[in-house]
Amino acid sequence: MDILRYLREKKEIVDRALEGYFPNLDSINSKTSYPHSLHLAIRHSLINGGKRIRPILSIASFEAVGGKGDRILPFACGLEMIHTYSLIHDDLPSIDNDDYRRGKPTCHKVFGEAIAIMAGDGLLTEAFRLMTDSSLGDPVTILNIVTEIARAAGILGMVGGQVADIESEGKEVDFPTVQYIHTHKTGALILASVRTGVKLGGGKGDVLKAFTQYGERIGLAFQIVDDILNVEGKAELMGKSTRSDLYRKKATYPSLLGLSESKKRAKELMELAIDALQPFGSEVEPLKEIARFIVFRET
Repeated sequence: MDILRYLREKKEIVDRALEGYFPNLDSINSKTSYPHSLHLAIRHSLINGGKRIRPILSIASFEAVGGKGDRILPFACGLEMIHTYSLIHDDLPSIDNDDYRRGKPTCHKVFGEAIAIMAGDGLLTEAFRLMTDSSLGDPVTILNIVTEIARAAGILGMVGGQVADIESEGKEVDFPTVQYIHTHKTGALILASVRTGVKLGGGKGDVLKAFTQYGERIGLAFQIVDDILNVEGKAELMGKSTRSDLYRKKATYPSLLGLSESKKRAKELMELAIDALQPFGSEVEPLKEIARFIVFRET
């Protein structure tokens, strides 16, 4: 299959849905868009940016287990909103102090640190409002999914991993610490994206177990490749600064194992992720190709 075309088509679906939730200020009532600075900051960071890997994974998983219709879209968009909030906060001067994200100046560079913090807070909160709409399906299933996403995004997942990442800067850390950072800071939300699609699509038991193995493996591979690209990637393609991990002495796979071993680990994880889906048919082909894309991407 043409994975680039698939990713582009799914990205367009997600982007249209996000535009519906956060439309251009010219097209909405001034009362619902006040304060304008907040909406502008959210749109700056959220709209027309990023690969949308997390929402696309949720859609692909939903469809792979037989899910039909657009019920997955509020969850897909919610996952992207949570991811974008984390990027806004990561870029702040008190954390990574980055100037560029997704090919544009970071949110705090354009709107100031205070508005950037509020934009991140707003996206996180709105994501859960969006996903808890009772019209999306069985309330018990929705509650279960939202609980899992909250765990993946919170102190037991992404936030916990981010704190460990911050506290490890400039220190000698062991491999289990790097593994913890990667599987929590990045891997947890990627895994939750896959499991969200499966659960909403009705997948259970051995099906959910297989997709979980897939999600765990690509989640870790994604961050390893991110670390590699921070060293080897081109800033003009990445849309953000490179080599910042080296400057900040972050705990990464390349810093601990070297580039060659890191690339080897990423490919092994990709193969294991694909192997987890071998019991299934052509319906999982997009997920297999996404695993390959994650490992061999240049941005």
